[in-house]
Amino acid sequence: QTSAGSDLLQRLQHLPASYEATPQVIAAAADTVHPQGVVALAYWPRIPPGKTGLILVVDTVQDPGNLGTILRSAEAVGVAQTLCSVGTVDVYAPKVVRSAMGAHFRLSIEQDVRWDEIGERLAQVDHVYAADPEARMPYYAADWRQPSALLVGNEAHGLSNAARRLATKQITIPMRGRAESLNVAVAASVILFEALRQRMLGRS
Repeated sequence: QTSAGSDLLQRLQHLPASYEATPQVIAAAADTVHPQGVVALAYWPRIPPGKTGLILVVDTVQDPGNLGTILRSAEAVGVAQTLCSVGTVDVYAPKVVRSAMGAHFRLSIEQDVRWDEIGERLAQVDHVYAADPEARMPYYAADWRQPSALLVGNEAHGLSNAARRLATKQITIPMRGRAESLNVAVAASVILFEALRQRMLGRS
C-alpha cells in the first residue's frame, strides 16, 4: 500500500459511514477490472445554469466516451447549460463520468429533456446553430458573441428532425481531406472553442 493510500485510508476511517469491504464486495460495486479499492455512494450535485449565454444541446449521442468528452469541452469553455435530449446515453454512466474528467461537478447538465422543453429553453436565444456536415456556413462565420445555442447530433444519424426544426442556422467545419465528417465529440469541441475565442477576443 502506498503512502497516499495509507493517508486516504486513515481519513476515510473517521467518516461516520465508512466500512471496510472484502475484495469481492469492491469488485461487485466497481465497474473496472482493477478498481482503486474505494467506492462510494453519493448524490450528484445539481449545478445551476451559468450566465454566459451559450447553451449546448446534445441530440441522442450514444457513445459514453463521446458524451463525456463533449461535457469536458463544454465545461472548459464555460457553457452555461448542457441539455441532453431523450435518447442520449445516461449522463451518469461510469464511462461518461470518467471521460468528462470532473465536468459533472462544475457544469449545469440536464438529461432526458423532451424537445418541447428544449424549444422553450431556446425561445429567448438569438442564434440556434446546428452542426451539420452538409451545411455551407463555416462555424467560424457564426457570431458566437450573441446569446447562442449549439446542437450536435447522433454519431450515425446526425441531427434529428426535432433538432433541425429548432435550428435557425446550420454550420459546418470545412475540411480538405476525404473524411465525410468528424467524430461528434471532436466537432463539438472545435466549435465550442471557436465560440470561446470570439467571446474572449472579439470576433476577428
